Amino acid sequence: MLNKEKKKNLIEKFKEHPKDTGSASVQIALLTERIKYLTEHLKKHKKDFHTRRGLLMLVGRRRRLLSYLKKEDSQGYDAIVKEFKLK
Repeated sequence: MLNKEKKKNLIEKFKEHPKDTGSASVQIALLTERIKYLTEHLKKHKKDFHTRRGLLMLVGRRRRLLSYLKKEDSQGYDAIVKEFKLK
């Protein structure tokens, strides 16, 4: 799970201005870490369908944020995709 320190580091790395905590790039970074955690969980617990549904919802949310970021800030999109090795 995301602990406070890891979350703080991700926000520091992807923020766009000093008080930024909710921009698209920060949200994508946080969602990606949660998706990685849930993917590992599902490798152990194959029949946990409630978690699987939550994971699919997170993936959909990240996909929508990525398409928004690509439309609004293509350089930021490229940086995020390269950082997390998406697509």
